[in-house]
Amino acid sequence: MTATVVSAAAPLTAMAGVAPIALAIGGVGVPGAYLLAGVVLSVFAIGFTAMAAQIRRTGGFFVYIGHAFGGTAGFAAAVLAIVSYNLLQIGVYGLFGIQTQAALDDLFGVTAPWWVISAIAVVAVFILGALGIDVGAKVLVVLITLESAILVIMGLAIIAQGGAGGLGGASFEPGNIFNSGVLAVLGICFAAFMGFESTALYRAETRDPARTIPRATYAAVGFMALFFCFITWTVVQAFGEADIQAAGGEMGPRLFFVTMDQYVGAWAVHAMYVLIVTSVYASQLAFHNAINRYVFGMAESGILARVFARTNRAGSPGFAGGVQSLLALAVVLSFAALGLDPLQDLLIKVNTPGVIGIIVLQMLAAAAAVAFFVRRRGMPRRGFLISTSVAAAGVMAWVIYEVVRHLDVLTGAPQATNVVLVAVVPVVLLAGVVGGLVLRSVRPETIALLAHDDAEVELPK
Repeated sequence: MTATVVSAAAPLTAMAGVAPIALAIGGVGVPGAYLLAGVVLSVFAIGFTAMAAQIRRTGGFFVYIGHAFGGTAGFAAAVLAIVSYNLLQIGVYGLFGIQTQAALDDLFGVTAPWWVISAIAVVAVFILGALGIDVGAKVLVVLITLESAILVIMGLAIIAQGGAGGLGGASFEPGNIFNSGVLAVLGICFAAFMGFESTALYRAETRDPARTIPRATYAAVGFMALFFCFITWTVVQAFGEADIQAAGGEMGPRLFFVTMDQYVGAWAVHAMYVLIVTSVYASQLAFHNAINRYVFGMAESGILARVFARTNRAGSPGFAGGVQSLLALAVVLSFAALGLDPLQDLLIKVNTPGVIGIIVLQMLAAAAAVAFFVRRRGMPRRGFLISTSVAAAGVMAWVIYEVVRHLDVLTGAPQATNVVLVAVVPVVLLAGVVGGLVLRSVRPETIALLAHDDAEVELPK
C-alpha cells in the first residue's frame, strides 16, 4: 500500500519537474520546507487516520468533512475536490509537454511543439482510461524504484564529490526556511505529498485497517519527506548554498538534468528523461481515473447528474472521462493559441488554486477530526487526537495564509491575476454550499448520505 501511494505521487516529477521552481524562488531553505511539510502532514495524519478507522465508508476528504459537519458541507467539499484535482491534473500537462519536448530532443534530436505533445497526451490518457486501463500496483512499484534509484545515485555522487565547495547545513536554518521566497513555495512543497490520504481508500482491501492504514500513511509521508528533503539538499550542494537560487532561475526545468550530467554522466541524463516522461504520464492517467471515479461515484449516488454515471463497454465512466478530457484539451489548446508559457502559466497558474484548494480540504478535514472526537467521550487517546488535530488545522490555516500572502512571488503575475487565482477556492466552496442547500431541499435523502456512516453506501474517490 505504501509503495503504491508513493508511486502515484510521482517522486521524479515532484523533484526534477517541479522542485526547480521552488529552488529558483525559495533558494537554500527549500529542503527544510519539504521536511516541514512532512512534519505537518504527519501531525495531520494522526487525527485523520484515527477518524478513518472509525468511519467505514470509503472516500476522500469530503466523507470525513460531511460526517462531522453535515451533508451540505460534505457536498461543498466534494465539489472543491473535483475542481482542485482537475486543476492539478490539467496544469501538469504543461510540465508534461516541455519535459517530453526536451526528452525527444535529447534522445532523438526531434523538435515538437509542447502543446502538440500535451494534446496527444490528453487523447492518449482518455483512450487508456476509457479502455479501463490503469497503472497497476506492480508497474507503479517498478517506476518508483527506478525513479528513486536514479535520484539517489545523483545525490550520492554529489556527496561523494563534495558538491560545489563542500557540504553545508544552511538549508535547515530557521532564517532560511521562514523567508518570503520559501513561504511563497510552501504550496509546492505540500503539493509534492498530494494523494497520501488515499491510504484510507484501501481499507476494504486490508485485514486490519485500524493498524494498516496509519502505518502505511506514516510510512508514505515519512519516506517522501526525507526523500524530497535529501534530494533537494544535494542539489543545493551541487551548485552551492549561495548560488542555488540563481542556478534554478537560470536553468529552470533543466536544473536536475544539468546536475545529473555534471555529477553522474550523460547515460543517467538519458535515463532520467525517459523516466520523467513515464512518471508524469502514469501520474496523469492515475489522476484522470481517480477524478472520473470520484465523479462517477457521486453521480451514481444522485449527488451529481446521472449522465456522469454512464459507463462504456469496458465498464469505465466514459462520459465523465470524455468531459474531463475535453476540458483538459480546451485548456491546453487555449493556452497555446494565446502564446502562454506551459510552465509559468499553465503549470503554475492553473495548479495554484488547485493546490490551495487541497490544503483547504486538509484544513477542513483536520477541523472535522476535532469535531468528530469531541463528540466521542469514550474514545481512547481522545485528548491527544483532539490536540493534534487542532494543531494540524491551525498550521494548515497558517500555510494557506502564507501562500496567499506571498503569491506574487510564486506566480510573478499582477495583483489582479493573483486575486482571481485565490478567489477560485472560496467561490467554488460557496457554489458547493448553495448547490448542497438546493439538493437538500429537492432530494434530502441524497444529501443526507454524505453525513451518514453507512458501510453499504460508498462514494468512491
